[in-house]
Amino acid sequence: MVPIIRAADGNDLVAVLDVGRRTWPVTYGPIAGEEYVAMGLAKWWTEDATIPAIRAGRVTVAEVDGTVVGIAVVGPHENHLVLWKLYVLPEYQGRSIGSALMESVVARAMGEHAQIRLSYLEGNSSAEAFYRSKGFVEIGRECGGDGIPESVWMELVLDPKEQS
Repeated sequence: MVPIIRAADGNDLVAVLDVGRRTWPVTYGPIAGEEYVAMGLAKWWTEDATIPAIRAGRVTVAEVDGTVVGIAVVGPHENHLVLWKLYVLPEYQGRSIGSALMESVVARAMGEHAQIRLSYLEGNSSAEAFYRSKGFVEIGRECGGDGIPESVWMELVLDPKEQS
């Protein structure tokens, strides 16, 4: 099973949203609770939030046998490229699909950006281990508030001459 990694197009909208709706409850429910999951799905996993990213070419999908099984979304934030989303359907995790998506994001960023940043919620040990295995290092934390765990910010330096 070798995933096809490609830019998302308008035909992928429903599948991209499905990845979020299927991964968020199992990822964040145990860490931040059902209210956080509901808020995140309503805010970040909607057509209105996703269509502009697809149109801008910022969404990458991993496809297996014609089915989207993982996604990555990048975008700008404070003059940095941020990997906002990297999710693989639970039944496809552990098959190097997340790694293939990450490699695609890094390859596209090389030469255009000095680094890639991302964040994960404290307590998401699988995300932490995955990102550390890809060379990301912690650069800071943000308070979650209202019982939400801290956001841990990480960075991968793409151009060693451009340390932040």
